[in-house]
Amino acid sequence: VVPLSIRFGDDVFLDRVELGIDEFYRRMADSEDLPQTAAPAPGAFQEVFRRRFADGADAIVCINLSSGVSATMESAELAARETDGDVRVVDSRSVTAGLGMMVLAAAEAAAGGAGADEIVGLMEAMRERTRVFGAIDTLENLKKGGRIGNAQALLGSLLAIKPLIDISSGVVEEAGRQRTRKKSLAWLRDKVAEYADEIETMSVMHAQADDIDDLVGMLSPLVDPSATRVGVIGPVVASHGGPGVIGLCFTLRT
Repeated sequence: VVPLSIRFGDDVFLDRVELGIDEFYRRMADSEDLPQTAAPAPGAFQEVFRRRFADGADAIVCINLSSGVSATMESAELAARETDGDVRVVDSRSVTAGLGMMVLAAAEAAAGGAGADEIVGLMEAMRERTRVFGAIDTLENLKKGGRIGNAQALLGSLLAIKPLIDISSGVVEEAGRQRTRKKSLAWLRDKVAEYADEIETMSVMHAQADDIDDLVGMLSPLVDPSATRVGVIGPVVASHGGPGVIGLCFTLRT
């Protein structure tokens, strides 16, 4: 893993290396300013690539945050061009657990003997079957962080709505708007119901959302709980989504 960095004022930390999830949320709650994020420098990728080749790798498949929301992909591509060896750089076109599910699938394929070509093909097919939806309390973090994407139309009534976003294409797009949090959760439930018969695996991610158990309970009749993971959104995505954001990530069967 090549970590992004998180900045609180003059303090800069590497995600999960120098700043854990609990400490991040504590700092975000105590800080008057929003945290800022930055993609890794190409040199950080090069260091990891060279280390993996030194360990005996014959090829590397590097799967990245969506290029539509982060410069991480660009840094990885620059590093790959400057590294001797077979490095394949893949745009996940996803975030948080959407990216995570792809990485797990790639690791399982590699452990099963798949080569770089097969893994890249698997990732390209999987990203077309991955859906990511989110319910957030405010667009303020996305707005200030510059990740508002195609959801600009939502800004006119920030205080009056609970925004719903779709990141399935790799950029933030408006998916809907509700007046209450309860209705936002119902919208997420209905979105899962729309795809329920096709869902292979699903992750429900949240940024310290007090009502996460309510949503999980609403989803359990729709998707087998054994195929559902529940987790906490990490610092990079939470910096832009803000406290209370809930994300649904699922892959569809082939």
